[in-house]
Amino acid sequence: MRDRDHQQAFGIQHPIVLAPLAGGPSTPELVAAVSNAGGLGSLGAAYMTPSAIRDAIATIRRLTDRPFAINLFVPEPAAPDASRLAEVQSRLSAYRAELGLPEPRLPDPLVIPFEDQLAAIVEAKVSMCSFTFGVPAAEVVRALRQAGSLVVGTATHVEEACVLERAGVDAIVAQGGEAGGHRGTFLGRADDALIGTMALVPQVVDAVRVPVIAAGGIMDGRGIVAALALGACAAQLGTAFLCCDETGTDEAYRRSLVESHDNSSTITRAFSGRAARGLRNRFVDDWETFEPAPFPLQNVLTADIRAAARRAGRPELVNLWAGQGSPKVRRMPAAELMRALVDEMAAARRNAG
Repeated sequence: MRDRDHQQAFGIQHPIVLAPLAGGPSTPELVAAVSNAGGLGSLGAAYMTPSAIRDAIATIRRLTDRPFAINLFVPEPAAPDASRLAEVQSRLSAYRAELGLPEPRLPDPLVIPFEDQLAAIVEAKVSMCSFTFGVPAAEVVRALRQAGSLVVGTATHVEEACVLERAGVDAIVAQGGEAGGHRGTFLGRADDALIGTMALVPQVVDAVRVPVIAAGGIMDGRGIVAALALGACAAQLGTAFLCCDETGTDEAYRRSLVESHDNSSTITRAFSGRAARGLRNRFVDDWETFEPAPFPLQNVLTADIRAAARRAGRPELVNLWAGQGSPKVRRMPAAELMRALVDEMAAARRNAG
């Protein structure tokens, strides 16, 4: 697909897609600001209840009449082992004592039912629904298509991209190893799927016929132009938007990003039980040699600790998801960042002759 065809495929002016940023940073205001500026805003809805999803979509539609996307996690069953749960809870008790927290009561169910989340999205008839952690089932793809939504999957290597294409997705996010947040790997080990964006994108482009969106380490217009030159139809940026005014990141998180270096991030399973890239901190170091509970159980078990640490301004105990481009983060409104990205794309093209 030629890079200009992104307008027809996604209904956007610029080949810029906002990463979903589930778990706090994602807000309706950020989604709308990116879409209003000619990109494709994306709401990370994986941890949201159906009613919260409906409310967020309504807010986005009050703020913009442009296309936007909603992202969900393909569900992963995880039956908690009682002895493993006790070991993890025992280790987490020290953090709770430090933060003055009581021992929590686990919610039932542990996760919000995917079917109910999906029903809210189908009902809303959004422009696009993207998925991470696996392949949406045929009935899911069918329901979204009938609602008029494009369906997008996430791949971290070529085999995953081919599986997603056979499942009937309309586009694929090729997530390079530099990307912040959870790794989308669903075939093989996440440690074996940390292929750099520049190496991954052209291989995926050559392997599939659907449009490919490049993700991972892209922070400015030069990176977007490079992704397009590799055959991507658009670039997905997440870390680049984490310090925008509309983003739901707290001040301690923002300071950590601004003060980060090119080698500040690492892959950890400490916070959620699933491989994710974030800034190294005390909590990450504490869990380097201790096996966390599987996803999503570890995510549920650490939720109260992370929330309390955020309230207390304690970034050393919070998941600071960030990609390897974090030192280039900018503090500004999302619309201003979008204008800067577009100007930088034009300059990069001029410089390339």
